[in-house]
Amino acid sequence: MSAPPRNVPTSTALRGVCWRRSSRSTGMNNCVETARPGSGRWAGLVAVRDSKNTAGPALLFAPEAWEGFITTLR
Repeated sequence: MSAPPRNVPTSTALRGVCWRRSSRSTGMNNCVETARPGSGRWAGLVAVRDSKNTAGPALLFAPEAWEGFITTLR
């Protein structure tokens, strides 16, 4: 079994996901958005994209890795 991809070249490939922006965002598109694909190749991962480029690439993380990153920031 191969490892899941670490990114997708365009976040539009993640069809049917609900992108979420931080409640602390100023609305100036200077933050990141996250989504949790529920099915398909990326199911169970956390996708992260730049809010300034919503059709651009998205990075993919294991949920534990993303939570660890967020915890470190706090």
